[in-house]
Amino acid sequence: MLFLLAAVLAGPSVQAAPAEQGAVITLFWGEGCPHCEREKAFLKDLGKKHPGLRVRDYEVWKNKGNGALYKQVLRTAGIKQAGVPTTVVGTAVFMGFNDQTRRSIEEAVSRCVRDGCPDGVAELNKRELAQNAETTGIVRIPFLGSIDPASVSLPVFTIIIGALDSFNPCAFFVLLFLLSLLIHARSRRRMFLIGGIFVLFSGLIYFLFMAAWLNVFLVVGQIAAITVAGGIVALAVGGINVKDFFLFKQGVSLVIPESAKPKLFERMRGLLKAPTMPAMIAGTIVLAISANAYELLCTAGFPMVYTRVLTLHKLSSFQYYQYLVLYNIVYVVPLAVIVAIITVTLGVRKLTEWQGRQLKLVSGLMMLSLGAVLIVNPALLNNALASVVMLAGVLAASAVIIIAMKMMRPEIVKQV
Repeated sequence: MLFLLAAVLAGPSVQAAPAEQGAVITLFWGEGCPHCEREKAFLKDLGKKHPGLRVRDYEVWKNKGNGALYKQVLRTAGIKQAGVPTTVVGTAVFMGFNDQTRRSIEEAVSRCVRDGCPDGVAELNKRELAQNAETTGIVRIPFLGSIDPASVSLPVFTIIIGALDSFNPCAFFVLLFLLSLLIHARSRRRMFLIGGIFVLFSGLIYFLFMAAWLNVFLVVGQIAAITVAGGIVALAVGGINVKDFFLFKQGVSLVIPESAKPKLFERMRGLLKAPTMPAMIAGTIVLAISANAYELLCTAGFPMVYTRVLTLHKLSSFQYYQYLVLYNIVYVVPLAVIVAIITVTLGVRKLTEWQGRQLKLVSGLMMLSLGAVLIVNPALLNNALASVVMLAGVLAASAVIIIAMKMMRPEIVKQV
């Protein structure tokens, strides 16, 4: 996609850089972006064809100064959606990298080599970012202090993915069955204690699982292929979950194996016979560990995708774990709400097959979307609006599919 840095060359108060005989290419790229690596190789070959060609490159995901320059270029060109790679030749700005942009860049370079062209990025860098590149885009909000709007996208993405992950049919199944057994004891105190411990350790175990993924990606995440591999796995997990909406438990399914359920049920019933409170608490912890080991089968895709996206941001170790804590707080909220409601009302409903199918569909479509973005353009996940639009699109598509299924197969809704 082609844009122009018109503001650099227009207006009475702006003095354009003089046209130069030759060509200068400015490449804005992100570490771990596979398309960026392909364009780098292309530009290297292009330099061999045009010995006078100069290439400047700026990594923008981890370098704040480069990111500030990149934002200024986008604003000047009137581009609202960021994405890498972004290539500037003279005053022409090219977004993305494919066969079409490859040809367009070659044509622009040939024109600049033949006729000369101004260096719009150098002019922007000199005029607007020489003294305050580190603070561009920072705004002050009362009581909150200075905030970089670009940084808002990661918290939003964290909340969206954590919330979707929290609607985990496997976790709901285990918790609802456990609470249904405890209802017979008619003790709100016992229900709240056991349910609360179960939810707490579910979050803790999930946190440790995600921390393991995080450290794997921190070690090998510099390899661009890792992001693509993560996208492929996400597509596979998403496809299986969508399949389960239409063909529940047929073929490969990410559910708690039937062979594991009797042992889980036995542990749950054992809690009712615990002779002392410490024994009950210990039994609940063991149950939570056992149950969550199986629940990871249902939802391993979201933690993997999220931690990979997290490592694409240059953060301190403390900040990485802060985001994991936020994710897991969001993850356990629905479970905690279920415990609170059932404890107060002493009533419980079983998760039906139809409800499980719907949860599978929503999570599957989201995983497919995330997988596609990781492969095509991971930079989109740095944009809060893109995350919200993706979620809205998934929910809308899910609603249409669910309504269509209810019309075509009304008997499926009655399955328990």
